[in-house]
Formats: sequence, C-alpha cells, structure tokens
Amino acid sequence: ADAAVPVRNSLLNICMDAKHHKHEPGPEGKLHEQCSPWKDNACCTANTSLEAHKDQSKLYNFNWDHCGVMPAKCKRHFIQDTCLYECSPNLGPWIEQVDSSWRRERILHVPLCREDCEEWWEDCRDALTCKENWHKGWDWTTGTNRCPQGSRCRPFREVFPGPKELCEQIWSHSYRLSPARRGSGLCIHMWFDPARGNPNKVVAKYYA
Repeated sequence: ADAAVPVRNSLLNICMDAKHHKHEPGPEGKLHEQCSPWKDNACCTANTSLEAHKDQSKLYNFNWDHCGVMPAKCKRHFIQDTCLYECSPNLGPWIEQVDSSWRRERILHVPLCREDCEEWWEDCRDALTCKENWHKGWDWTTGTNRCPQGSRCRPFREVFPGPKELCEQIWSHSYRLSPARRGSGLCIHMWFDPARGNPNKVVAKYYA
C-alpha cells in the first residue's frame, strides 16, 4: 500500500502540461473576476485570467460570437469553464496524455456537478452555434474560428438537446454530466464561493 501513495499524491494539486498553464500551482493575487476563486492556489497567471474574459481572447484566438453575439448570461458559463480549465489545480485524476500541437495533456470525463451542466444549458439554450464539438472542424483561414462551409447557425437547444449533450460533446468529452450534486464531494464544481473554501480539493482526493 505504501508504494502506491506517491502515485496517488501525484494526481493532487497539479497543473496540466498545456499551452498557458504554470508548471505548478501557487497563489495569484490578481486573478480577474470569474477566475478569482482560484487566487489562493492557481495554475493560471493573472494575464491568462484577464484574457479568459475577452470576447476575442488571445489565449486560443477563439471567438464566442461566431453565430452573432453570444448572450452575456450564456457567455459567463464559457468564461467560468475557461477559468476552471486554466486555473484549477484539482483536475489531476482526469488528466490524459495527448499528442497535440498546442498541449501535451488534456482533461477527459471530469464529472461536472449536475447543477453546473443544467444551468449552463438553461442559460445558453437560445444562444446560437453551428457546431457540437468546438475543439475541431472550424474554418481558421482568417486566424480565428469561423463556422465551416455548409454549416448553419442554430439554437443551442437544437444542437445540444439537453445538459448532458452540452457538457459532454462541446469539448470532446472533457466533461461528463455527473448525477451527483454540488456539495456531495463527488463532482467538480465549475462555480464555487471561495469564502467557503475550494470544494474541488475533496473531490480530486476522492477520485485520486
């Protein structure tokens, strides 16, 4: 059993090997707005957290408004999703190796709390998009993502019939819809109140 301890611990409090992540987590006093819950222990820098809030972010040259202006209530979930991905040191149990030009590691099947997926879907159901997997298949000829030829803009509720499809398909199964609810210790919170501590520490430990 003792021999297994180092392996288990290596899944906790780590940053993935990806484009903007720090090598190891630590305090960041000036994290911007929605990324601020991670300021005590973050894998992102202040600059990354600032870029995460821009409509045309330099992080990946990704444009949220590819089918017209995304409503603010929807966009805030994508900002929060970016903050979780860039800043969280609690995703170790779901980090996988990947051979990609822009990152060596990714997350796969992170169990996102049911309410987080439901609220994301509810706030975005009337927003428009032309794709169900946003990781690939875009037209990048202009340097930013545009809808591929032959695709058309449709409401999220048509592209993603429910919260499960949105959470699981949009980023190539980075997330899965967990049946568990916030506070259960069994699912990752995309949203949390830092005044109450980071609930994802316990969740990562459980799965590690």
